[in-house]
Amino acid sequence: MYSIQPVLWSTLSHLQQAQLKPMLLVADPSWVEIETYLFNAKLFVMLNAQAQIIAQLCLLETDDQAEIKNLTVAESYQGQGLAKALIQHAIEYAKQLNLHHLWVKTGNSSLDQLALYQKCGFRLSHIERDVFKDYPEPIYENGIACLDQVVLGIVLS
Repeated sequence: MYSIQPVLWSTLSHLQQAQLKPMLLVADPSWVEIETYLFNAKLFVMLNAQAQIIAQLCLLETDDQAEIKNLTVAESYQGQGLAKALIQHAIEYAKQLNLHHLWVKTGNSSLDQLALYQKCGFRLSHIERDVFKDYPEPIYENGIACLDQVVLGIVLS
């Protein structure tokens, strides 16, 4: 099976950072945006038997809550339940910290992600309109323009 390791970006080697950066950009195509949270977040990386990073979840804690900021599974490992395992790990981690809420935000066009988070117990909270409207490159998924951000949450206590 695969192991999940908590790490900080600053503790990763340059090689690990170089391996992880494209994965982070899959979930959020703006490196400028990623840098706004990456250095204050905890990364949960999933490793294969060769200690290669095959999936990651970026969790940002604030006060009595946390937010999943980024989640990616390497393409060759998708469909094996790894994203769900990372989400469940993040939920358990947040519970251990006695946090009250765990949030996640995703694009209105991210249909698979919306389904995944709801299967993991997250409920729709609200929509933040036009969040992705001014990204340098337009985002399209499932034939839908990604303009709005859907916010989902789960109550932990």
